[in-house]
Amino acid sequence: MNSDDAIVKRMNVIVKENGGQLALANAIGVDQGFISKIVNRKQEMSYYLIRKLCFQLKYSPEWLILGTGEKKINKPESAKLITEIQMLRTEVDILHARMRAYEMEMKDLRRSLNLDEEQQQQAG
Repeated sequence: MNSDDAIVKRMNVIVKENGGQLALANAIGVDQGFISKIVNRKQEMSYYLIRKLCFQLKYSPEWLILGTGEKKINKPESAKLITEIQMLRTEVDILHARMRAYEMEMKDLRRSLNLDEEQQQQAG
């Protein structure tokens, strides 16, 4: 699984701003290997990690997930923040599902085109 390149770039910004992977991991209470897997695109960014970065380090979920808005939250309201994260996560899940559907459709179209070419070659 590969994380979205833009999210990984923003994660790298967070790592640098917080003194490296180990310091960041310690600051939010996760294993450094977990951070490393995200940064090295071996694991997708999780809701769990997004929540920790937003609640504990005050990063904006909108900035983290979509790359828009302010990077940091000045006065977070817990309930509003949770709702915002969940809504953004749902949007991301929907986009991933649409992308998978399009990929499957493309495979079917390619398979169909290849069959048509083979039939034409056999007929010709």
